Amino acid sequence: MSIIYNYTKVKENIEKSCIRAKRDVSDVTLIAVSKTKPVSDIQQVYDAGCRDFGENKVQEIMDKYPRLPDDIRWHMIGHLQTNKVKYIIDKVYMIHSVDSTRLADTISKEAVKKGVTVKILIEVNVAAEESKFGTGLKEAAELYDYAAALPGIEVCGFMTIAPYTVDAEQNRQYFVDLKRLSVDIIQQSNHNSICMELSMGMTGDYCVAIEEGATFVRVGTGIFGER
Repeated sequence: MSIIYNYTKVKENIEKSCIRAKRDVSDVTLIAVSKTKPVSDIQQVYDAGCRDFGENKVQEIMDKYPRLPDDIRWHMIGHLQTNKVKYIIDKVYMIHSVDSTRLADTISKEAVKKGVTVKILIEVNVAAEESKFGTGLKEAAELYDYAAALPGIEVCGFMTIAPYTVDAEQNRQYFVDLKRLSVDIIQQSNHNSICMELSMGMTGDYCVAIEEGATFVRVGTGIFGER
């Protein structure tokens, strides 16, 4: 199957999931996860209408950023080391993987230096997998509040990477739990208009994630094929 066929199919699946969940399709943004993929593949998806692309490594963002259209919104979705923050601070639209006060501090410091405000998500290891990064569910609200008080940062919500599974239904509860966390924080906040994005769902389970409130879904293999 071609990349464009795959991309169109994913968009159709997103629309069907939104209909099932009685949600507006404009509330869900598809991030095409382009890690390890060449610029030519990304350009194809861009030409088909996608503007949001996700990368796992700082070096790949650095390599691809100057070679592709400047209206692309780059999302850093992989684990981010503090010593690499300065390289992408003014290049990414959003950092999805903030999992510690140390990383939040570094992002704030570099953002202030560059005179930018960086959108971030707090990464939550909802399934408590030892192999995954992310803060625990109980600690997530505390990290959210900590980061929200820092200059140069706009905390926009939460991200999670659910376990790999062949049965998407097995991950539904993790998405429910993250949605519940976001609702709790909105209720505790003094601001009714608080921004609360939920980055959850990948190739194997994005339809279920949408049904449970995802606003960003991160699809790589489903668009670009196996790596």
